[in-house]
Order: sequence, then C-alpha cells, then structure tokens
Amino acid sequence: MRLTDFWARLEQAFGAGYARSIAADHSFGDLGNRTIDQAIAEGVDTATIWRAVVQAYPDRVPSRLR
Repeated sequence: MRLTDFWARLEQAFGAGYARSIAADHSFGDLGNRTIDQAIAEGVDTATIWRAVVQAYPDRVPSRLR
C-alpha cells in the first residue's frame, strides 16, 4: 500500500484531524508499542500498519477500507 493510500484510508475512517492525532498519539501493540508516525519513520510497511489500525479499531474502520 502506498503511503498516500494509507493516509487517505486513515482520514476516511477517522476524519482528517483525528487521523493525525491517532498517528501521533496512539501506541499500537501490534506495532511493538509504536505510534503510526514512529512505525512509518522506522520503515514498517504501511499494509502492516493498516492491519494494526483495523485490529485496534474494528468498529471504526468500514469494511470497504479493510
């Protein structure tokens, strides 16, 4: 998944402002307790990051974005 696609999905699921907050502030266990921003900076594949988001917020991410 391209980085631009990742950000588009995150914003569609959470809204632009809240998506940035989640990326900076929420630590995901599936990402080794890193935030999205940290995982991206460390080169974690965006598809892996997206799966962690879906796992953490299954009710928030629409099925069409999974």
